[in-house]
Amino acid sequence: MAVYKMVVAYDGTAYHGWQKQPEDISVVQVLEQSFFSVFKQKISITGASRTDAGVHALGQVASFTLDMMIAPDRLKFAWNNDLPADVLIMSIELTSDTFNPRHGVISKTYHYLFFTHRPLPFVQQYGWYFSRPVDLNILQQALQRFVGTHDFRSFCTGYDMHSTIRTIDSIDVEYDDTKQAHRIVVKGPGFLRYMIRRIVGAALAVASKDQFTCEDISIALAKKDPAQILPNSPAKGLLLYEIKYE
Repeated sequence: MAVYKMVVAYDGTAYHGWQKQPEDISVVQVLEQSFFSVFKQKISITGASRTDAGVHALGQVASFTLDMMIAPDRLKFAWNNDLPADVLIMSIELTSDTFNPRHGVISKTYHYLFFTHRPLPFVQQYGWYFSRPVDLNILQQALQRFVGTHDFRSFCTGYDMHSTIRTIDSIDVEYDDTKQAHRIVVKGPGFLRYMIRRIVGAALAVASKDQFTCEDISIALAKKDPAQILPNSPAKGLLLYEIKYE
């Protein structure tokens, strides 16, 4: 038996997320179907992050097991040749039979891209065109309210999680010259569903609307109520950039 670790990049525009869906097409379904098409073996792929519909990835980490050993270079070459253009295996390597991509994570880095001017057509699917004026200093201040360990019940979706307490190590805002967009970089060991998108939406609302302030973020965190009025941001701006392990 051979256990493989791989890093996958994908444009999530056409997919209903990473995880398998009963009716809609997902990234993991495309990977598994392609593998069977090439190697005539069924595999089950486990991913580190269950990215939602429309979310992109550069550094999704996943694992799978084979009954026989196939050289990683051969796997990568043949598999990539069969995959659609919006999914690419960046690397494959043999790993320990105890490896689970969901365990031992020390840091996940997500990028959220937003445009303050109408973007070029071939980059618009990777960011949110935010048409209202944004005060970048207030945006920074608003984002810092989320740094540290908090109960993020007000900034996530769903009720299937054991705990809504999470830690954000850092949030920074950069400028991407190539895309002419601002990039929000969020780092932490783990995140809840829609958490980053709700954080970004709230911070941009504070930085662009007179009726919201940074204090509204602190109040929303304290209330632990997912029905709070600060807005969400669209999926297409979010990118799973990198995952680091112990």
